[in-house]
Amino acid sequence: MNKIAILYGSTTGNTKAIAMKISSLLNADIYDVAEKPIDALAKYNNLILGVSTWGLGDLQDDWESFLPHFESADLNGKTVAIFGLGDAEAYPDTFVDGMGTLFNASMVKGCKVVGFTPTDEFKFDESTAVVEKKFVGLPIDEDNESYLTDKRIQNWVEQLRKEFS
Repeated sequence: MNKIAILYGSTTGNTKAIAMKISSLLNADIYDVAEKPIDALAKYNNLILGVSTWGLGDLQDDWESFLPHFESADLNGKTVAIFGLGDAEAYPDTFVDGMGTLFNASMVKGCKVVGFTPTDEFKFDESTAVVEKKFVGLPIDEDNESYLTDKRIQNWVEQLRKEFS
């Protein structure tokens, strides 16, 4: 399996903590998008993007600033996986919408997106991160289901090991 880069944006530290857990399981390099790691986009064939959703479907601030760099990079042929944090109880109509934003940006750039997760384990109303009854990555709800996080990460990482090869 080729080397993997994790790019994350984190306001409260939760997305960073999840990125670090995933990184330790995959021996991946990790980058905070607040530091504008533009060179990392070119150095890796496999990218994992970590994002949280704020308010009514808003992208996390650091990703909001980094997204234009992502959208202008040459990403054709890259394989991308996405994980997203959200609060399904407080925001059931926009749960992990940030993942949907990064999915759309990745697809426009010609990336192959992997790591889809069935929606049936999650309680929410709507999300732009759902395509054909699957999330476009791994949703995490640390506010209400933190007790499920480690198992969900383990299962997703096993899935990525196959899909990134």
